[in-house]
Amino acid sequence: MSLKSNEFDAVSFSSPIPLEADEVMGCLRRRWGVTYDLKLLIKRDRIYLQMMWGFLEQQSFPLDEETFKENLNRILEIINRAGQSDFVRNWLENVQLTPRLGRAITLPLPMDQRMDEFVL
Repeated sequence: MSLKSNEFDAVSFSSPIPLEADEVMGCLRRRWGVTYDLKLLIKRDRIYLQMMWGFLEQQSFPLDEETFKENLNRILEIINRAGQSDFVRNWLENVQLTPRLGRAITLPLPMDQRMDEFVL
């Protein structure tokens, strides 16, 4: 049985390509020369991705690379499950700001039903 043009097309229903820790770390290093720490902030009924001023290569940074990557993977799992990987990927590739001591760069994540499950 062959598919007709109006039948289900798996490509048209594909989900965004998930973000992976190595991709994000590579992007951060390529753009800023260091691996900035990323955090999720839940405030009221919104979720924000924050790029912090601390970075992995900093001598005083409190995490080793393995722990940093584990934390990043937990953040990316939420972003990927919420279908926001392309949105975050685009932001990481194009944001013009640089974190400064005491000032993170904040990305408000779009809220939809998938994001609602992460906001209590």
